[in-house]
Amino acid sequence: MINEMGLLGKTLQEEKVTIARKIHEVRLSEVPEDQRQLIPSHIEEEIVRMRASFVDLFGEFLAKPEKREMAYKLIEEWANETSEYVFKLGVPLDEALKDTTLYRTYINEVIENMVIAHDMSVKTLIATSKIIDPLLDYAVYCFSLTFVNFYKVNLDNARKAFIELSVPIVSISNDIAILPLIGDIDTERALMLMENTTKEVGRLKISYLILDLSGVAIVDTMVAHHIFNLSSTLKLLGVQTILTGVRPEVAQTAVSLGLDFSGQITKGTLQQALSELKILS
Repeated sequence: MINEMGLLGKTLQEEKVTIARKIHEVRLSEVPEDQRQLIPSHIEEEIVRMRASFVDLFGEFLAKPEKREMAYKLIEEWANETSEYVFKLGVPLDEALKDTTLYRTYINEVIENMVIAHDMSVKTLIATSKIIDPLLDYAVYCFSLTFVNFYKVNLDNARKAFIELSVPIVSISNDIAILPLIGDIDTERALMLMENTTKEVGRLKISYLILDLSGVAIVDTMVAHHIFNLSSTLKLLGVQTILTGVRPEVAQTAVSLGLDFSGQITKGTLQQALSELKILS
């Protein structure tokens, strides 16, 4: 049985590029012709190489029994490398996983042809299937897991970038700046607000920061605390905060929390704050 399985493994290794190209041709035929022409040849060759290396792994597992002990580790390494490459190409996960059926089809096709041609035993065919099928399923699992992790990291980075851009401090004179806040402020954005604002006021060397809340409709308990703490922190840094555009519901939240804004300058509108600072006549 070992000799028969070894022969199957070597055949798979010999046919790996042929199998990879068959899979590639099928997947390429599903791409509209105008988009197909836009795919660089070096990317196509790299994808074929990755597919061939995957097939080669199964050939090794069949031909070399000692390789089976580290089969899952090797499959995981291949899946991690490939999923990162596919993710960076912008291929959706569901599209990438369509390869699975094709791998199974063409690998089995080679094995079945060899079994028939050499009149191999049914035991060999079953034993081969018991090696290949679980590993192929594990490859799908590892590929999907790594792909999703890359997606989550990318999403988190995009979210952080968006939050940073949503905390814009605009300098309007040598010692005055405005921080207009728009949209809902959750705890994460409030923490980013605290961190970025303290850095920016130090860099800009301002004395007054107008914090305009007219674009903020909802402020929860935690966020109200963060706004209060921001004002207190800036005061310690020598920066006077002026709150403008505080909506009634936001004010009610602050009062219900017992936050003391008696020492905080507040104005109804941004224009009133600017007039107070003699920026407008």
